[in-house]
Amino acid sequence: MRRTVRGIPAVHGIPAPHRVRRSRAALGTLTAAGTLLALLLPTGSAAATGQDAPSHRSPAPRTAAFWTAERMRGAVPLDLTAPAKHAPATTVPRGAPLKVAPTLPQLPKAPSPGPLLPGTLPQAGGPWTGGGAVTKTTGRVFFTYQGRTAACSGDAVTSGNKSTVLTAGHCVKLGGVWHTDWIFVPGYHDGQAPYGKWAATKTLSTPQWTASEDINYDVGAAVVAPLDGKKLTDVVGGQGLSFNSGYSKAMYAFGFPAAAPYDGSKLIYCSGTTFKDPLFSGDHGLACNMTGGSSGGPWFTTFDEKTGTGLQSSVNSFGYQFWPNTMFGPYFGDDAKNLYTTAQSS
Repeated sequence: MRRTVRGIPAVHGIPAPHRVRRSRAALGTLTAAGTLLALLLPTGSAAATGQDAPSHRSPAPRTAAFWTAERMRGAVPLDLTAPAKHAPATTVPRGAPLKVAPTLPQLPKAPSPGPLLPGTLPQAGGPWTGGGAVTKTTGRVFFTYQGRTAACSGDAVTSGNKSTVLTAGHCVKLGGVWHTDWIFVPGYHDGQAPYGKWAATKTLSTPQWTASEDINYDVGAAVVAPLDGKKLTDVVGGQGLSFNSGYSKAMYAFGFPAAAPYDGSKLIYCSGTTFKDPLFSGDHGLACNMTGGSSGGPWFTTFDEKTGTGLQSSVNSFGYQFWPNTMFGPYFGDDAKNLYTTAQSS
C-alpha cells in the first residue's frame, strides 16, 4: 500500500526521504472527496498557445566539484508541503505534426529507426541493457531546491545550438521557484559522470507550467554551456523529436528512478502501448513501475532498440497514488514545440 506524508503526494523527481521510503513519487492523488492533489500551487486555466516559453537565466553555477559522486548519490527530492487545487480538464492545443531526426556524434547521418525487436513490448520496468545512443543521451539532472540537493532525469535532443536538454517542468521550476545549480549528467551510472557534468546557462518551461504549474504542460528544458570547448550533442549525440503525433502509440520511457525498489544508480526503461488518461489530464499513460527520480526522463515513439535512437514525444511526469504501476507524461503539442524552438535558438 502506498503511503504519503501527511496525506500529501511526492513529486516523481522528488521521492520523500526517510519517512516514505517505499512511496511511489506522484504529482497527483485523489482524496476521499474526489479532489486531485497535484503540486504546490493551484493550477489555473491554460495560457494561450503560441506564447514564448518563459525562461530563467541561471546564475553562475557552483563548480562541477560541488556535484561529487557522494552528493549526486545522496541528492533526493523534497516532500511537498501543501496540496494544490486541480484545474478543470484542458485540451492541449494541437497543430501540424513535426518530426526532428536524431543525430549521433561522428556520424554524417543517423540511421533510420528500424522495427522493434521481437518480444520487446510490453515492459513494466527494468534495467536497460540494450546499449545504443540512449545510454549517452539520457542522464540524471541535479539541482538545488530551497537549499537542498535534488534530482530528476533528462535527455539531450537534436537542436540548433547543440546544447538543449528536455526534462519535466517541475524539474526546472516548482512552487514558484526556479531551481539553481542545475546540471545535466548524461550517461550517469552510480555516481559517475562518464561524459561530464553540463551546467545550465538557462532553464525554460511552457507558459502554462511557469504561470500555474498546470500538469498538462509539465515540460521543461535547459540550455547547457560548452564543456572543455565542446557542445553537448557533439559529445553524446541528440535524440529526435516528434510533436503532435497523436495518442495510443507504442512508446518507450526511460529514467533514473531513485525511490525503492530502485536506487538511481542505473538507467531503467518501460515500454508498451500508451493510452490517454481518462481522469484528470490529457496526458499519455503507460504501464510502468518507475519511481521518484525518473521525472523528466524521455518517452520515445519509433524507438529502435538496435541503435538506441527514437523520437522523443513526452517526459515522465506523474502518477496517481490509487493507480499503481502507471506513469503519465504530457502530450507534446504546440506549446512543447514552442518550448523546444525557443530553447534550441538560445
